[in-house]
Formats: sequence, structure tokens, C-alpha cells
Amino acid sequence: MRTSTELNRRNFLKASGLSGAAFILGLSARASEPSEQSIENLSFLEDSFELTPFVIIEKTGKITIMNSKPEIGQGTWQAIPMIIAEELELGLDQYEIKQTSGDKKYGGQTAGGSASVRTSYATLRKTGAAAREMLLQAAAQTWNVPVNECYAERANIFHKPSGKKLAYSALVETASKLEVPKEPKLKDSKDFKLIGKQTQRQDIPLKVKGQATFGMDVEVPNMVYASVERCPVFGGKIQQIDDTQTLKVKGVLQVVRAERVLGKNRYEVVAVIASNYWAALKGRKALKVTWDYQGNDQFSTTQFEQQLRDLAKNEGVVDHNQGDFDKNFAEAPVKLEAFYETPMVSHSPMEPMNCIASWTGDKVEVWASSQGPDLLRNRVADAFAIPADNIKVNIFFNGGGFGRRLYQDFATEAVSIAKAVGKPVKVIWTREDDTTQGPFRPMTFSAFKGALTADGKALALQHKVISPSINATQNKNYDKTKSDNTMTEGISEQQYEIPHIKNYYVHAETHVPLAAWRAVTSTTLSFAHECFIDEMAHKANKDPFDFRLDLLQKETDTKRVMLKLKEVSQWSKPLPRGWARGVAQWEFFAGLAAQVVEVSKKPNGGVKIEKVYAVIDLGTVVNPDTVKAQVEGAVTMAIGAATKDAITFEKGQVQQSNFHDNRMVRIEEMPIVEIHILAEGGPKIKGVGEPGLPPFAPALANAIFAATGKRIRKMPFDLDKV
Repeated sequence: MRTSTELNRRNFLKASGLSGAAFILGLSARASEPSEQSIENLSFLEDSFELTPFVIIEKTGKITIMNSKPEIGQGTWQAIPMIIAEELELGLDQYEIKQTSGDKKYGGQTAGGSASVRTSYATLRKTGAAAREMLLQAAAQTWNVPVNECYAERANIFHKPSGKKLAYSALVETASKLEVPKEPKLKDSKDFKLIGKQTQRQDIPLKVKGQATFGMDVEVPNMVYASVERCPVFGGKIQQIDDTQTLKVKGVLQVVRAERVLGKNRYEVVAVIASNYWAALKGRKALKVTWDYQGNDQFSTTQFEQQLRDLAKNEGVVDHNQGDFDKNFAEAPVKLEAFYETPMVSHSPMEPMNCIASWTGDKVEVWASSQGPDLLRNRVADAFAIPADNIKVNIFFNGGGFGRRLYQDFATEAVSIAKAVGKPVKVIWTREDDTTQGPFRPMTFSAFKGALTADGKALALQHKVISPSINATQNKNYDKTKSDNTMTEGISEQQYEIPHIKNYYVHAETHVPLAAWRAVTSTTLSFAHECFIDEMAHKANKDPFDFRLDLLQKETDTKRVMLKLKEVSQWSKPLPRGWARGVAQWEFFAGLAAQVVEVSKKPNGGVKIEKVYAVIDLGTVVNPDTVKAQVEGAVTMAIGAATKDAITFEKGQVQQSNFHDNRMVRIEEMPIVEIHILAEGGPKIKGVGEPGLPPFAPALANAIFAATGKRIRKMPFDLDKV
């Protein structure tokens, strides 16, 4: 499998020697949404016509399919081209994959929100089907036979009656002259050879053999290195720089001031420039910078936690209101209240932030691992007030993203340094930089009120979210008078049939930069919400699974998932002595999943996670193996967030620095994860990357309660001490 990281239309045409005989299908760049994009024949277009090729078939036999979503480990390198290949009747070994580059002509290219496949699936299928129909028509014209006597298979068109065949490459000239069908006939799913099958990912051999290129691997001519000193307290200003000792380090070239732009925040930084990375890092350690902390050195986790608890007394703004919660709660025969707390956490992708930038004249070029080449282009353009068309982006494999690489501060910082230095600069963040400099998943607290009827039925529920806002720390135009649906994500969208609900959001101010973490705030809110549903079940003296099913009388996706989970987890079957199980589900913008977690009590105290049963609802599955890998990865991250280390502050500074005190889950701690996929078709395709994460923590906490009688209302918690 040949690979390339970037395709510029003009350069591609020149380098490939493509003539007008090449058959090129693309998507219209004039549409703002994937659903609006039309498929067009680009074979004879001038280079300057702003349309992008997604399928290129050459006379030589070479076939290229574009991947428009960066590969961050979630499998888009295979999935996006494979959807086109399915309809085009290609095998996985018959086409080259190329990564798009952020140019506007490629449309949206951001990998985030579990959206890569679910938002582009229909358009990708139509692109492949249109190409197939045009090639069939070309063959029928060539043989002077009815098109319905022809069929496509493995890059060839066959004539059924005669057995004749023509390769796609032999048909490109004829096909390139045809009109693109507006509504090409899609294959019946029963005829799929790739979609829905467990297929090998083309990027895995590259990664195993060390042939895949990540941002960290890239080098460009005349490049220098930078290691950057940033204020340990967010918002600090430079008072004085003493670079006397730094400039004595062999290989150090200069020290420059620069800027890191993160949303509305502009942070002053000092970059040590050197001929090699080791010299840059050594020079940085010798650097002495005096900072004015602007009063932010008084910030601490203990103080901020108390601030959120105090804010819980405020009513806040209403997020959702149905029925009459106030009246029914006041008059209810059975009431309960609870308060849940979840911390800040870091993203900690295995490949730390890095970026190469070059600023020459009025042109900027960037080489990076990013979740969005288009995001990177736009953020750099905004930060430096330059046209986006003057910025060229080269995107590589990402060594993990988890939302962190949706924020392009590492790129704006590198561009700022390159502008000051006047040559290409490679900026590499240390693990300590990655851990301490944010942005972080926000601290999120939840206050609950619940009411039951005398016979134990759920009558009323209130979930009040008290937290800072991701959007407020990024956007200077944030409106505090409205509920923030990013911070109340999913709490008003669960399918439980509770007649009276009134949910609130209380905004907390913070100067600490915040960011979406895998599954955004569903990771924190699901823990609180699904644990409180368990508390209601316990108060009603009912089985927690049956209590949930009683709240799901209508035929919904949630009910289907829960019934499947009850079956596969054998919920009603007794467990060994000392074992217990807990259940949770969560539906939000990215999709729907539910889990049962089994735990056992250790002889000397604490519990061990024994097994996880997971059911994920997709509607349509592209590659079951990738789905399973994503759910396993989500469970791994969820274990870490629930049971390992939070990000904490003292005197304005992050207290954690590396994996010794910001621990990752180790292989021996990983339980068996049994995954069941519901892929029963239907109009709605759901996401894969994030839904497997939110249900785990509440299912685990509920299992611990079943095993020990201890109700956990704060993350993280120590499995050896519960």
C-alpha cells in the first residue's frame, strides 16, 4: 500500500503527468455541508477550478482515493476510502490512499465528535457508485451492448453474455466524457464485500513496521529546533529574560519571544532555537525567565472545588423543563438528593504536541499531526490576520488525539516562532509540557433531586450542572445568560420516561483553558446521572436494570440496547460469591452505548474489575474490528479517568508532570471487554469513537456499590480503598 500525506491538485496533475484522459470524480467545494455536496466530473477542468478530486483513475491503472479525515487511531485511513471502494467494486489492494491537506476545496476535514463516517457515509457511497455507473456506461458504449448486461468487479467491467472484460484504466477516456448520474444506484447491503466485514486496516502494517509518518517524524530542509518555556501559571506575563547561560550551550542559536494563541487567549512564551533538539532543550533548562503571574498564582483545586460547591446554591439557567418538577417534587412521598464531583483531566496522547512551521514572505507552511487540517489553516489565518489561501498545511498520522488536537495552539505557537526566526522551525513539546500546559477537560459538579411515587416509580428528576465552560475559556463572545449545551451534554436527552424534569446549568468562571476531551462532558455527566438513577432504583428497592427498563416503555434505540445488554451480560444469572455487577447507558450527540461491569472483592480490601460487557448501537457498521478496538480504547481511557489521577492545581500551577503522577492504565489492569454491535441498518448512522466511554464509570461505581454498599460520588477513586 503506497501512501502520501498531501495532495495539491495542481502539483498532483503535474507530478503524475495526468492528461485529460484521466477519469476524476470530485465533490463540489461550493457546498458548506456534506449533505449538500454534489459529485462532479473533473476530468477536463482547468487546474484553477476549485473542485477536489476524490476518485482518480489513470490510464496506467493507478487508482487514488482521498481520505478527508485525519487518522488519529480511529480507522478513517481505511474507512473513508473503503466506503468509496465498496461501491466502486475495488479490493483493498487496488487503490492508493492520499490524505487531504486542509484546502477549502476538500470541504470539512476535521476528525472529531465521532463524526467522520456518520456525516459522510452517504456522500462517499454516492461518489463510488457514480464512478461505477460511468465506467459501466463507458464499457457498454465500447462494446455496443446494453448496460444491464455489464457488471463491475475488482477494477474491471465484465460483459455477462460474452465474458469479455475491460479494465477501468482502459475505460477512463470514454468515462471521463460522460455526465455524472445525480442519483446513482447504490448496492444492496447484502452484496457488500467490504462494508460490515472484518477487514484489515491498511495503516496498521505501516505503523507496525515503522513506515508510517507522524508529525514527530517529519524533517524539512534548513530546519532548526525549538524548545519553549511557557509560564507555569496560566495568564502570566514576561518580566525579564536572562539567556546568558542558554547562549553558552553548544548548538543554541538564539532566544526569541513568541506567542501561543489558544482561542481568545494569547500566552507569552520564550523559545530557545538550536541546531538540534537536545541543544534546544538543554538551553531551555539553563534559561531564566521572571514572570508576573497577574494574580493567578492564588488559584488552587481545593479553592475551586469549594467555589463550585458554593455555586450549587444558585439556581442557574434552565437547560430543560418538562412537566411540573417543582410541584411534584414538593408533594412527592419519597425524595432523595445527591451531589457528584468530577475533576480536571489531561488528554495525554502518546505523541506529544509538535509542529514544524515556516514563514516566507507572505506564505506560511505547516507540517503537523492535527485532527483538522482545515481547523489548523483557519486558526493560523485568524491568529496572524493572513489569508487562509496563503497557508499550506501538510497533515500526518496522529499519535492520538482525544480532542486535544482539535485545538491548534501548538501550531500558532510554531508559526509565531517561525516568523521571528525566519526559517523552518520544529517545535517539540515535552511530556511535562503536554501535562501541565493544557487545555484540560473541565471540572464538573452535579447536584441532583429525585422523587418517587409510593410504589417506587420515578416521578421527578433534576440535574443541575455546576462547572466552568469550555466555550467560555475559548470564545470572548460567550453568552453567560444562556444554558451551555456543551456543558449539559446529554442530561436532557436520555430516553427515560420520567414525567417531570427540570435541569439547570450554573456557570463558573475560570482562567484555566479548557477543551473537549474524548466524549466531551458526557464523560463526567454520565457518571453523575447514571449513578443517581441507580440511587433512585435503590431507594425504590428495585433491581437497577429492571428499574431502568421500567422507564423505557416506548420502543426506542435505548430500550433495544438495554434489552440486548441484559441478554448478553446474563444479568439475571447469579455471580460467584464476592462478585457484583453494575449497569449504565448513555446517549448523546455521538451515539449510544450501554455497559455492565463486573467486579470482585479482594481478600485484603478493595475491588478488581473482572469484565465489561458493552453494547454499542451504530445503525450501520463499516468495520466491526475497528468498532471493537474503539470501544476497548474508550474503556481503557474511562478506567484511567475514573481510577487514576486528576489534574490538580496549587499556587496556580499544575501539580502533575509526567506518567508517574498522571498515570495511564497498564495492560495487567485491563479487564476483558466483550463487545456486541447493533448494526441493523436504518437512516441514522451513529458514531464509534466516543460512545463506549461514558457508560463505564457509572457502571463501575454502581458495581462497587452492589459489592460493598459504598456509594461513590467523586472521581477519581482508588479501587484498592473502596
